[in-house]
Amino acid sequence: MKQKIFLKALFNLRNIGILSLLAGSGAALDISDLLSVSGMIDFAVYPASLLVYLIFVLQSFSSKTFQDKVIAKEKTTHIKMLNNKCVELAYESKKHVNSAYYSRLKKVMENKNEIMNCYLKDSNNFLKGRVVEQTLNLLVSYLKLLINFSKRSREVATMDISLIVNRVNTNNRKLSFNPNSHVAEDLKKSIQMDERLIERLKEERIDLEKTSAKLDYMESMVSIFKQQILSSLESEDMIERLETTVNEAEALDTVLDNRRRNRCNA
Repeated sequence: MKQKIFLKALFNLRNIGILSLLAGSGAALDISDLLSVSGMIDFAVYPASLLVYLIFVLQSFSSKTFQDKVIAKEKTTHIKMLNNKCVELAYESKKHVNSAYYSRLKKVMENKNEIMNCYLKDSNNFLKGRVVEQTLNLLVSYLKLLINFSKRSREVATMDISLIVNRVNTNNRKLSFNPNSHVAEDLKKSIQMDERLIERLKEERIDLEKTSAKLDYMESMVSIFKQQILSSLESEDMIERLETTVNEAEALDTVLDNRRRNRCNA
């Protein structure tokens, strides 16, 4: 951040204006018809102008007021970027969610818009800015999780576990009546593979249930924090709760994404 503040100080309009003014004065002396003494003045005016400019740059860099303005502007830029990310992810989500989740998605985005409108009216409130930032981080995690949840739910729904169970039962019956050791060994392997598949499907359905519950919780959090932001009841505790929920959502999203990748590579 210090590097950014220094760069902002270098290109600050006031400081650039001072440099331009001093350099312009030097140029005016160059074209004047002064006597030879003026040549000595010309030789020193440009380094002196640069020195004065650097003094003003360092003054800006060390000014707490200037630092606060830069940090506040960077925070607003970052929040707007997160807002745009939410819009992009919401557009992507529409391609994958069912009608029930689409209605919930619309509500979440309405809450997001109210939060943004409130923030833009009071963007100088540091604590509100932090809470809004973390709320948008939560929304980004929510939307990513929703996309993966919707994709994986659709994939799992196409797998009929009852067919696999029936196949295991059929192979078990064959195994009990088949004296051929080679055939029996093949049947055992097939049964084991199907049983592992059944276990994986059960685990995935449990993970999807957990994810669905987490999505419910995240939607509730956005709604609750929206009310607190609108009422200017921000607190450090809110930020901690948001950060914890974001981390949990990212962990769940990673699990779902890995399962989808593994299935695609299988």
